[in-house]
Amino acid sequence: MIKVNRFRAFIRKHKKSAPVVFFILGFTWDSLTLGSIDRLYDQIIICVYLLSLSLSLYLFNLADDDKWKDTFLERYEDYFPLAIQFFIGGLCSAYVIFFSRSVSFTKTVSFFVILVILLFANELLKKRISNKYLQFGTYFFVNFTFFTFFIPVIVNTMNTFIFLISGGISLSSTLVLVTFIYGKSPSTRKELNKTKLINLILIIYASINIFYFFNLIPPVPLAMEEGLVAHNIEKQNGTYKVTYQESGFFTPFERETNYKPGDSLFIFTSIFAPADLKKKVNHHWQWKNPRTENWETSDKIEFEITGGRDGGYRGYTYKTNMLEGEWKVDVTTDNDLILGRINFSLVFDSTLTQSKLKTEIF
Repeated sequence: MIKVNRFRAFIRKHKKSAPVVFFILGFTWDSLTLGSIDRLYDQIIICVYLLSLSLSLYLFNLADDDKWKDTFLERYEDYFPLAIQFFIGGLCSAYVIFFSRSVSFTKTVSFFVILVILLFANELLKKRISNKYLQFGTYFFVNFTFFTFFIPVIVNTMNTFIFLISGGISLSSTLVLVTFIYGKSPSTRKELNKTKLINLILIIYASINIFYFFNLIPPVPLAMEEGLVAHNIEKQNGTYKVTYQESGFFTPFERETNYKPGDSLFIFTSIFAPADLKKKVNHHWQWKNPRTENWETSDKIEFEITGGRDGGYRGYTYKTNMLEGEWKVDVTTDNDLILGRINFSLVFDSTLTQSKLKTEIF
C-alpha cells in the first residue's frame, strides 16, 4: 500500500507530463509487440485497447461527479487520464505500424504527422486531457482507424463501400458513447456543448473521407512492401529471380535507370494483404512528355493479389520499346486508390552489361 501511495503521489506531482509519457509508453509497447493486422494476437490487442479506452473515458468523465466516491474505484481516479493516454497511444501506434509496411513512405508520413499532433495536442490545449472536446475528438479518430483496418479483415473484402460502412460504424458507436456519458454526467453537460461536440466529430468524419477519396490515405489493410524497376524476372519453383540496377543510397524512390533500347523493362512489386483477402491491383505506367510537361498514360495493366503470405504477394508487369525520360508507375487498386508509386528516369545505354546489375531472390 505504501508503494501504491508513493506512486499516486508521484503521478500527482507530475500531473502535466505524465499523460504524455503514458501516450509514448503505449506507442512504444505496440511498436515492440504488434506485427500484422490479420494475426489473432494483434486483433485481440487492438480490440482490448479500444474497449479499454471507451471504459476509461466513461470512468474519467463521471469521476468529476463523485460517481466513484466511497467505491474501490475512488483510489484509482488519478490514473484514469493516464489510461486514456496509454490506450490512445497504443491504438495510434498500431495504426502507424500497419501502414509503415508500405514502401510508399510519403503516405505513411501523413499519418505520422497526425499521430505527432495527437501526441502533443494536450500540451497545446490549456486543459490538456481534461478538455472533453479533445477527448472525444481523438477517440473518434482512433475509433475510425480501428474499423477501417478491422472490418476488411473480418469480411475478407475491401472497397469503397466497406470503407463507408467502417466509417458509419465508428461514427455511430462514438455518438452512442458521447450521448451515454452526456446523459450520465452533469459535469460533462456543464462543460460540453453537445451540438458543438457532434459538429466536431462530423468535421473529423468528413475530413477522413475527403482524405480517402483524394487518395491521401493508402487503401487499408493493403500495403506495398517492395517496388523495383527490373531488367529481368524469372519465376522458379515459387520464387522470383529479379535482376535490377541497384540505386544510390539517397535516391531509393527516384532513380536513374539505364536501358538498352529494344529490351523489356519490368516493374516488380510485393503487396501485403491479410489472409483470404483477394483484390485486383494495377500497374499504371506513365511517361512525362518533355514538350507538354504532362504525364501520359502508356499502359495500365491489372492483376489479382491474394493475401496470407508474410512477405507479400509478388507480381510484375513489363514493357518493351520504352521512351527515354521520366517515368512513374502507380500501384493502385481497381478503384484507383494508390498503394505506392515507383519513380525512375530512363536513360538509353546500349553498353548495359550484367556487371552493372544485381540479382535477388524474392
